[in-house]
Amino acid sequence: MLILLPPSEGKSAPRRGPALDLTALGSPALTDARTQVLAALVDLCRVDADPDVPMQNALLLERAAATLGLGSSQSELVHLNAALRTSATTRADKIYTGVLYDALGFATLSAAAKRRANTRVAVASSLFGLVRPNDAIPAYRLSGDVTIPGLGPVAGVWREALEPAVREALGNGLLVDLRSTMYAAFWRPPADLADRVATVRVLHEHNGTRKVVSHFNKATKGRIVRAVLEHGGNPRTPDGFADLLVELGWDVEVHQPTRKGTQLDVVVSEI
Repeated sequence: MLILLPPSEGKSAPRRGPALDLTALGSPALTDARTQVLAALVDLCRVDADPDVPMQNALLLERAAATLGLGSSQSELVHLNAALRTSATTRADKIYTGVLYDALGFATLSAAAKRRANTRVAVASSLFGLVRPNDAIPAYRLSGDVTIPGLGPVAGVWREALEPAVREALGNGLLVDLRSTMYAAFWRPPADLADRVATVRVLHEHNGTRKVVSHFNKATKGRIVRAVLEHGGNPRTPDGFADLLVELGWDVEVHQPTRKGTQLDVVVSEI
């Protein structure tokens, strides 16, 4: 089983650790694409190279922030990206933060669940393509909808590169795709994998009305991943995954299979 997660916008920056080594990351077939994206991002964010021309540097900083979709108070994230080659790294499961990752709670998983996470969980990343929980990476800021000058849309880079890497990581197992819409655009499972693809939508039911609520969606997906890793089950089909979720206490509705896979609706009434 391979569980694909979206990244978090917010990240925890380590204070110490080795510098980034792209060749040490999982899915080594992605090294060339990672090198291209990293170089383009660092070049975009290198905005204070010449202290004698502060006005030019200010304009470069403004351009980089605008390209990355950052506000005027987030210039530190531009500088964060500029230093990516020498910044401290740590395990990715300590880097990603936010509602989903708080609910998943990598740090408090049992030893067995942590081992499963290293082989069954991957994060879709704008900078690295796929990231395993035990990959050593720095904190960075790069959303999935960014177009970097000289490189183009990051989604386009990964659309070309991810197919063989995901297939290798998936093997003969089930793909549980929990990515958000933005990161799902990086790679879409082809029709020949449809019978091994499960997507999950979380619906909040209140007073007889159901709707998707971002906070419930993220928190519930984090709890689902945690429970599945702790349980240790390894279903091979979407129906098998739905049965596992029911066993773990969720209310699950299974849609008809399509060429894109099988959608599972998890219905929650409270967080």
